[in-house]
Formats: sequence, C-alpha cells, structure tokens
Amino acid sequence: MIVSVSEPVHVFNAALRPVTSFFPLCWLFSNAVVVILVMECRVLSIQSHVVRGYVGNKSATFPLQVLGFEVDSINSVQFSNHTGYAHWKGQVLTAEELNELYEGIKLNKVNHYDYILTGYSRDTSFLEMVVDIIKELKEANPGLVYVCDPVMGDQGAMYVPEHLLPVYRDKVVPLADILTPNQFEAELLTGRKITTEEDAVEVMDLLHKMGPETVVLTSSDLPSKRGDQFLVALGSQKIVKPDGTNTSQKICIDIPKVDAVFVGTGDLFAALLLAWTHYHPKDLKTACEKTVSVMHHVIKRTITYAHELAGPGKRPSPAQLELRMVQSKADIENPAIVVEAKVLQKSSH
Repeated sequence: MIVSVSEPVHVFNAALRPVTSFFPLCWLFSNAVVVILVMECRVLSIQSHVVRGYVGNKSATFPLQVLGFEVDSINSVQFSNHTGYAHWKGQVLTAEELNELYEGIKLNKVNHYDYILTGYSRDTSFLEMVVDIIKELKEANPGLVYVCDPVMGDQGAMYVPEHLLPVYRDKVVPLADILTPNQFEAELLTGRKITTEEDAVEVMDLLHKMGPETVVLTSSDLPSKRGDQFLVALGSQKIVKPDGTNTSQKICIDIPKVDAVFVGTGDLFAALLLAWTHYHPKDLKTACEKTVSVMHHVIKRTITYAHELAGPGKRPSPAQLELRMVQSKADIENPAIVVEAKVLQKSSH
C-alpha cells in the first residue's frame, strides 16, 4: 500500500534532529508494507550571493539544507565577496532578469513553495517584482510562509535608498508572516521610537497590525539587565488556537556581545528562525533560543579561528572573520542551548 502525504512530514532521530535521507519511508505491518512518500519542504530564497565567504544566500542555504529544507536560490547580486573587503567585483540582477528566472520556474510547473525568504535589496523595481512573485505564490499556496528581513539600515542610518521605505512599509511587510527587523528598521516601518521595553512591545504590536504574525527585533539599544556585555533582542508571536481564540507570546533575550564586525549574521538569523519556527510553530521562545544559540556557537567558533589566524594583538581582517559555517554543522543541527528567553507577556483574548 502506498500513501502519498501532501503536507510536509518531519521525521526525527533520537537527538531530535530532522532526518531527510529516508525517501520513501517504509514500515512493515504483519504481511503488508506501508510506504509513505514524504513531500519535502521547499524554500525560495531571494538574496545576494558571494563567491567567497558567507552572506545572503550563502549564509542561508547551508543551514536550511542541514535542517532538512530544499532551497531554491535566486541571487539578487553576484559579487566576488562582501563589500566590507577592500575590493569587490560582480553583477546585479535586474527586475526583468528576476522575472525571467521566475517565468522559467513557472513554465516547468515547479513554482510551489512552502516558504519564501528575502533579504537585502536596494532597487525599487526589483523589490516590487519580488512583491508580485510573492503574491502569485501565495495565491497558489495559501499556506505559504513569507519570512522577510527588511534590510534598510542600522544605528540610525539607512544604507539603502530612502524611497525603498514606503515599498517595504506598504507592500512588503503586509505580505510577511515572519518579520526580522532590527530596532532602527522597526522604528522606520512604524514611525515610532523605542526607548523602553514597553515601547518595543508597542512597536511589535503595530507591526502585527501591518500583517506579520511573528515579529523578532533582532537587536536593540535597550539596556540589558545582565550588563553592557549583552545585547537585547525581543520577539512577539500571535497564535490562533484550535477553538478560534487568539493567544500571544512576547519574549526578551539577552545575547552576549562579541567585539568584532561580522557580515552575514542577519541572513543566518532569518534562515535559522525560519527553520526553528517551522519545527516549533507555536513556541517562539524555543525557536528563538535555538536560533540565538546556533548564532552564538557559529560566532564563537568564528572569532576564535579569526584571532588564531590574525595572531596576538592584531585585529582580524574581513577574510578571517568569514563565518565558520561548515565547521558548525553539528551545532546547526542540534544546538546546545546557551541563552534562555524570558517570557514578557502571554495573553489570550
């Protein structure tokens, strides 16, 4: 007997890691063999690409694959390396070229996705084409989850053209299911300043009203109760329970600071959050603890390696600070939890 499963089926081994190598899965019941055809969970990731190092799709693809996801990548740019190096070369994908790639996928009738992940973009027409693609894919699969990292700036400064803000605010964010802005980006999107934890909660609620059911402020300027060596991140999730009532959970995480500048960590964060919210869909606390713990392990491994290469008393170069992604495979699959999220608020209404 063959049973085809239309919804993704997730199989875990004893360590609670997703196992993806058993296709199909077979069980023997007395004289009958039951074969379950497992439908993979597929992500369309539209982000930048670098030949050397880890940023954009290079940061997102490996961890998602390790955690059991098929990843289809569209590279919004293709650069030799990230722009923090002294030199970089490459090409930028236009809106027309993006549409051409998507049309090829469509013509072959393989444009069914469970998730869409987007990151950095600095072109209005490209971003609006992304919006059109997401709308079409959501019509084809109403259960599709869009994870959006609205990359616009940090520390009070925008590093994309200002005319992208209304496109994000009015067109992109309303389509998003999971949103991962930093404090500055959340303030831009809502027009509200964050100076207290209460402000952050209100801003996350405003972002919920714009569309996303899950919002994570990946970093903030709020003081940590654990001291100045920690960074504060916050999250909020709206959940509709089976009986139709709503519940919400708000959390706060103190993240240990590292004295170095890393590139690609935001892209890694968004990809990990996609994965862990998939495996813990109604438990933002656990999903964020696993996401941040993986980040901690990757960054700690990276900074240790970078200092070894740089030598005593020398500051590591951008090349030496490239994320140690492959070397962190075991931590990505089964992270030791090193940070604990605090539940700020959980309410039903």
